[in-house]
This record gives sequence, C-alpha cells and structure tokens, in this order.
Amino acid sequence: MGGVDFSEVVIPARIDAPDAADFVAAIGVRNAVNEHDSGTRDDVRPAEELLPGWRKQEFEPMRMLVARLDGRIVCRGIAEFRLGDAADTAWLHVEVLPEVRGRGLGRAMAERLELLALAEGRTKAIVYAPSWRAGGERLAAPTGFGDVPADTRETRLLLALGYRLEQVERGSRLPLPVDPARMDALLEQASAAAGPDYRVHLWGRHTPPEWREDICRLLTRMSTDAPTAGLEEPEDEWTVERLLADEREEADSPRTPFVAAVEHVPSGRLVGFTELVAPAERGRPVDQEDTIVLIEHRGHRLGMLLKAANLAQLERLRPGHPSIVTYNAEENRHMLAVNEALGFEPFVYEGAWRKDLA
Repeated sequence: MGGVDFSEVVIPARIDAPDAADFVAAIGVRNAVNEHDSGTRDDVRPAEELLPGWRKQEFEPMRMLVARLDGRIVCRGIAEFRLGDAADTAWLHVEVLPEVRGRGLGRAMAERLELLALAEGRTKAIVYAPSWRAGGERLAAPTGFGDVPADTRETRLLLALGYRLEQVERGSRLPLPVDPARMDALLEQASAAAGPDYRVHLWGRHTPPEWREDICRLLTRMSTDAPTAGLEEPEDEWTVERLLADEREEADSPRTPFVAAVEHVPSGRLVGFTELVAPAERGRPVDQEDTIVLIEHRGHRLGMLLKAANLAQLERLRPGHPSIVTYNAEENRHMLAVNEALGFEPFVYEGAWRKDLA
C-alpha cells in the first residue's frame, strides 16, 4: 500500500469552517460507498446534515480516521463510544471507495480502529455491516432468524479479523403516501385496542418539559429492551442533561423530527414513543428512528397506535417524501409485524458482528 497515509479527522464547529475540508471529504467517501453498494441515492446525505451528530462528543464520543492514497481520502473509519456502563464497548465501521478495494485498506483501517478502541479502554467491538448481495451460500445468525451472504468482502474480512455473527437486522422501506383510508382504519383499530387508558401526544423538535424525564427513561430502555442476541449491547443511560444537549445540537440540523408518544393515563407516565426524522429535501426518504413500547405495557397495540399516529402527523405536516426507512432485528417479531401491517418491505439485511478485543 505504497503512498497510503492514515490520520484522524478534526470535527469542525461549522461546515464552512477553515478546518472542515477533511470532514467534508470523508462524508463524500461515505456517500460514494453507500450509493455504489446500494445502487440508489437514498442514503446520500450532505455533510451539514451529519455534522450535528458528530458534535455530540460529551455524551456520545466518536472518532473518525481516514486513509489517503496519494493525497486523496479514499477510506473512512469510525469508532463510536458510550459512557457509564457502556464504556467497555466500541462500535466500529469502515468504508472503502469501490475503485481502491482489494488493496488491504479495509483491513488496515479496521486494525487501527481496534487499537484505538483498546487505547480508550474498550474490550468489545460491535460492527453492523450491510450485505447487499442476494442468493449464494449463506451464513445464518445463531438466533435462528436471518442470514447474510457467506462469500462477500465484508463477511470474509470480518471472519478473518475474528468477529462472529450474532444477529441479522432487516432494513425495510415503506412507500409513501400510504392510502389514507387504510391508515385511518389501522389507527382506529389500534385506538380501540388501546382503550381509554392510553393517550397519544405529538410534538416536533423539542420535548415538552413535562415529558423530558419520561423520554429519557424510554431512551435508556431502548438499549436494554430491544433484542441484541449475543451482542450484549450495554445500557446507554439518558439524562435530562443529555437530552437537552442533544436537542441543542440538532437545532442546527436541516432535518425535522416528528415524535409520537403514548401516555398511560392512570399513572400519568409515558410508556412508549416513536420518532421520524425528515430531511430538508422532499425527494429523499424519511428515517424511522427509535420506537419502543415498554415490555410491561405491550399487548395493547401501542406500537401500531404510535406508528400510525406519527405517520399521519408526517403526512399532514411534511407530505411529499417518497418513503420511510427503518431497521429492526430479525427476531424482533412484534415490531416487524407492525411494520409489515403498515406496508414496509425488506430491501437489505445487515449483519451484526462481535469481537472480544481483550
């Protein structure tokens, strides 16, 4: 790999800052890889949209490495960390431009990320790797739900590095708009099943003060209630301080969030929520972010109630987007059943891999 240099990217304060060039170029690698591998521009994102996420270093530390080939950035590596009980884990990701693959850049970057994680005191690495190929020999997840292609660059590299497949995630897409009569029927049925003990609340960018503590409780439970198989994803604690800091950073984002939360009326507490995030451009897909209903309140069709109510809010306030994209573990049947009833269809499968670093 003559002519290759590795370095760390400085996260700029603004996208037009003097030191932002490497960050913008690295996002260019991300976009080129996503467009090439998926065959669509659905996940091509402007650098200014992604920058707010990189500025959340106080509660969600992240580091970005790049590889230059003859001076040009051609490979990007990411190491994400958490605090508290999650401080033993690193989430790693590598992207290599298609035209320079096969030269060992991906492996070299992965090894540097692992060393960086160890230097930060992390002893476990988790990698989520999309696998776009269909057909051929498959590698099954030990959960018994889902598989990934056994003979692709990402699978061969992860196995060679000592990672083991623990889980498969399904990427699903819902074409928009959904037939209004069908949506009304689903919402009416879910409301009837939930009954008077549950009430839906809707909001946008800022969590109402009276619900901040409840949303933090739900965000924390996202890391413990969702199935994670042998990944053993650690608890990721949210506090009101973290929530407010997150909302301050996202205030600079061109994306618009839409939240639906459900209150258990007898207790006056939120017991579930879901979030959609719409990009500025109407021609791009909407991201389905977190969705959770507390285990102790499942069985009342609250997942459908939340998603249908939020979809109705999106279509009322931001019509024109072509689709919604979401990811769920293949064994998360209760949430997949809700998505399938709404009309989501799978478009990609993603392997979730683990390696014990020490």
